[in-house]
Amino acid sequence: MRIYQEETDKYAIWRGAVTEGFKKWLKGEKVYTRAKERISLYVADEVKTDWQNFINVNKPSFPTFSELIRQSVNSFIEDSSRVSNELSKLNPTTISNISHALKEPLTSIKGYSQLLLESEDYRSKLSNHVEETIKNIFDQSNLLENIIKNFLDNIKPASNSYDILLIEDDLPTIRLITNYFENKEFVCKGVVSGTKGLEELRRTIPKVILLDIILPDISGYDICHTIKTDNSFKKIPVYFLTAISESEVKKNFRTSLADGYILKPFNFSDFNVIFEILNGKVIN
Repeated sequence: MRIYQEETDKYAIWRGAVTEGFKKWLKGEKVYTRAKERISLYVADEVKTDWQNFINVNKPSFPTFSELIRQSVNSFIEDSSRVSNELSKLNPTTISNISHALKEPLTSIKGYSQLLLESEDYRSKLSNHVEETIKNIFDQSNLLENIIKNFLDNIKPASNSYDILLIEDDLPTIRLITNYFENKEFVCKGVVSGTKGLEELRRTIPKVILLDIILPDISGYDICHTIKTDNSFKKIPVYFLTAISESEVKKNFRTSLADGYILKPFNFSDFNVIFEILNGKVIN
């Protein structure tokens, strides 16, 4: 077993069982070492010879398929362990590092597989069995890519607390109001759709919500009603901030369950009621 492991850099015993590779080696069958370029299995003999000569002479630094797979798995294990211990303090930099560690090896695996399948020079030298194997590698790479993407998308960095959630699809208005409240030493978080606004509420509870009525996805009336009928959010004061006529707002005001409204174009003095809420002078 010791000789086998030294020659092949493979395990003779793995998880308490004798490996198939060791059994084949005992029978005199060829066992490829971990360091050997595995692509040599997929091409004609003359190409294998040229490839091995290239490896021997140039000793390239790029990894083999097997090494790439191990790197990807090891990175996933290491980073998953780190994530499980640090979920409460994840930040965008940490997520970027995880993304790089997972996607970089996978990119090479997927890319080499696609190259072999799409290049006529390579593909003509592949047997049907080998071609099917490479197709499977490519398909599994796509599947793993989607799993990684979903995994990363579900990691939500801890949001910093803020005072005001502004749901408004006009970016200049967001910048204006955000700067105004920051000059008054209050933090305002602006989002451009109702969907994003509701997502924000699941992360951070603001002291007050300013809500446009005409939004690209969900009506402000419906958003307000959703917030006010949810036990987790119903105590948050919600004020419409809208260019709709006052008569139109009043028609839907009661059913929306909003706490008030501010009409555009507004004067900054119109936000006095918001400052009263922020300073704890208005109890909802």
